[in-house]
Amino acid sequence: MSKDHPSYTKWQEQELARVLGRFPERKAPFTFHGGREVPRLSLPEQIDDDYLERTGFPGRFPYTRGVQPTMYRGRFWTMRQYAGFSTAAASNERYRYLLDQGQTGLSIAFDLPTQIGYDSDDVMSLGEVGKVGVAIDTLADMEILFDQIPLDKISTSMTINSPAMVLLAMYIVVAEKQGVRADAIMGTIQNDILKEYVARGTYIFPPKPSLRLITNIFQWCAANAPKFNTISISGYHIREAGSTAAEEVAFTLANGLTYVQTALDAGLQLEVFAPRLAFFFNASSNLLEEVAKFRAARRLWALMMREKFGATKPATTMLRFHTQTAGNTLTAQQVDNNIVRVTIQALAAVLGGTQSLHTNSRDEALSLPTEDSVRTALRTQQIIAHESGVADTVDPLAGSFYIEQLTDTIEQEARELIERVDEFGGVVECIENGFIASRIEDSAYQYQQEIEAGERVIVGVNEFQVDENVAVPVLRVDPAVEDEQVSRLKAIKAERDQDAVRKALTVLETTARTEEANLMEPVIDAVRCYCSLGEICNVLRSVFGEYRGRQW
Repeated sequence: MSKDHPSYTKWQEQELARVLGRFPERKAPFTFHGGREVPRLSLPEQIDDDYLERTGFPGRFPYTRGVQPTMYRGRFWTMRQYAGFSTAAASNERYRYLLDQGQTGLSIAFDLPTQIGYDSDDVMSLGEVGKVGVAIDTLADMEILFDQIPLDKISTSMTINSPAMVLLAMYIVVAEKQGVRADAIMGTIQNDILKEYVARGTYIFPPKPSLRLITNIFQWCAANAPKFNTISISGYHIREAGSTAAEEVAFTLANGLTYVQTALDAGLQLEVFAPRLAFFFNASSNLLEEVAKFRAARRLWALMMREKFGATKPATTMLRFHTQTAGNTLTAQQVDNNIVRVTIQALAAVLGGTQSLHTNSRDEALSLPTEDSVRTALRTQQIIAHESGVADTVDPLAGSFYIEQLTDTIEQEARELIERVDEFGGVVECIENGFIASRIEDSAYQYQQEIEAGERVIVGVNEFQVDENVAVPVLRVDPAVEDEQVSRLKAIKAERDQDAVRKALTVLETTARTEEANLMEPVIDAVRCYCSLGEICNVLRSVFGEYRGRQW
């Protein structure tokens, strides 16, 4: 089909009208970069039906070339930096610094006790408070965390899974206290428990009640917080655990399909919850493979949503995703090399069409990043956006024979793996029988063998080593933070309305024992009267039990 074909011409006119209507400053079909005209969208001279079906146009099913017709010519991806450490006050200071430096969205890291539903004064929390993220025990901590940060203007991503409902409830109540209604808040909670069982380990409850909590969030947010993304289905941690690119796509989409089916089984309408599904992928160092991976994931999700669930509306078939550069590629040796790695990985995410991006810092193989390192990581995104020219045209790598062949290969491998998961009884059964975890572990073992045999070069590790005597500044969390957080929690517990706390926790337990009931409102009520995260999770533990994982 040539460019003067009626369907092409009609689409071009519609797309151009949309661009001019939304972005009047971009009236010309060309941008000018370095004195050279850059086409807004490149297409082959002849477009056959197969090309249209498999690759097509940006913003059109199956979204191989991106989910928006204009991509970054309309606006750049959201630039996030994943941050959180020590106390809520210290993290708030870092967030406001990052926003002042041009970050356009927050991404919250919680400490390990918070991620697995323990208060800072619990014996299980000893030595871990505020270490890998910020400690959040009650609504009081969340109020400090977002002090002077307007929640009607800032999009917030929270990496929290098993206790996601509790942290979302805290966020909603903090917004209320700022005068911001739930229907105005923007952001994402990770809320992806299935990958925790096979790749990350911060689970609390068994799969079935965990899926109930997730579905309850879908239901409540569809009615009350329609701008908030209720789940970020994560391949990031699957890749960090050692999977291949195709396995990352396969197991992530298999989990996503499971969430969709669970929500449908609970009576939700696809058009209501599917538009708020988001994904989270890893960007590793093989630049072209990563670009192809993102294209394959978009296309395969769109096709499978149509095949399995009859989805037809764009919002129900469109895969939108956040990306983080690969933490497992960072090295303690020659830490400045990590800046180069992160740049390549960030470029892969942008060329692959990400909607939002976090760039890791050079020193994260040693510690939490310093302020200077975080600024350099953010500047990496800004340089790609404003100086590299890759955002001047939509989908600049389209038409590459290698990219499109690799996209087809990854899609086919991922589809075959998803079909194997289905043959074994689905994702939950594959968690129990160890199929998914074993595949990831085998891939991780093979990768490490290649490094140790010298078949895979890691610069500065197994080749091109140097003697390093220069000390790298590292951020260390003061051990006194734990005592400070515990004292603060004790004061909150002593000052609150104890009768209201007892009543809220009793209602929560009763509701949890009623399988058809939605737990979101009882959790919000418990949060409002300053019930702690640990108290709420312990009530749910008493009803749901705890998941113990595979026994070897």
